[in-house]
Amino acid sequence: MSPRLFAGQVAMITGAGQGIGFEIARQLCLNGAAVILNDVDGELAQQAAARIQQQGGVCHPLAGDAADITFIQQMVNEAVTKFGSLTIAIANAGITLFGDFFGYQPETLQRVMQVNLGGSFFLAQAASIQMQKQPSGGSILFMSSVTGHQAHKNLAAYGMTKAGLEMLAKTLVVELSPFNISINAIAPGATKTERTVEDKDYENTWSRITPMGRAARVEDIANAALFLVSPMSRHITGQSLVVDGGWTSVSPSPY
Repeated sequence: MSPRLFAGQVAMITGAGQGIGFEIARQLCLNGAAVILNDVDGELAQQAAARIQQQGGVCHPLAGDAADITFIQQMVNEAVTKFGSLTIAIANAGITLFGDFFGYQPETLQRVMQVNLGGSFFLAQAASIQMQKQPSGGSILFMSSVTGHQAHKNLAAYGMTKAGLEMLAKTLVVELSPFNISINAIAPGATKTERTVEDKDYENTWSRITPMGRAARVEDIANAALFLVSPMSRHITGQSLVVDGGWTSVSPSPY
C-alpha cells in the first residue's frame, strides 16, 4: 500500500496493545493515519503506542474497557478533540472464555456477550453518530472469527458472538449506507500472536491442518483489515472476509 494511503484519516482501534490489533494500528499509522490505540491494560497501551511512535507513526494511547459505553464515547471524543474527526473505527477487542456447554455459567456468558457483541455494537453506534456529521463518512470494521463459521469444542458462546457480529455488519448496511459509512467484518483463522505462542503445540498443530501449511501471521490479518477500511474498498459493505489459509474449506479439528 502507498505510505500515504491513509493520510488525513483518523482511526480508533480497541484491544490493540498487542497481537492483531497492534499490527493493524501500526500499519494504519505507517500508512499515514492518526490512531487512537486502546487497550484495557494501560501499560500495554502506552508501550504499544510508544513503539509505533518510534517508527514515525502518530499514535495516542487510551486505556479503558472497550465494553463500557461511557468509555466508548470517551474514545470517540478523544479522536475528535485530538485529530479533528473520526473516519475509521475497528472493534478488535474481544475475549475468549472456553467452557463446556453443560456447565457454562450465566456470568461467563454475560461477559462474553458484553465484550464481544455489546462493545462492538456500541462502538459502531458511537462512531457512526460522529461519522454522520462528516461529509466523508467513514469505515467500521468488526473482528469476527472462523468459530463463527465452524463449530469448535468448548466455544459455543464465543462462536455465537462472532457469528452475531457478521450478521450485525450485514444488518447495519441499511442504517449506515445513506451516510457514506461502510461496515464489514474479518473472520481470522488460527493466528500466531503473543497469546497463542504460549501454547508450544499451537503452530505445529495449525500448520498441519491448514491447507496453506501455516497458521496466519498478524500481518496477514492486518493486510485484510487495511484493505476493508481503505478507499480501495469503498463499494464493499456488509461483507465478512475469512482469512484462514483455507481452514474453513476443510475444517479439521485441532483436538
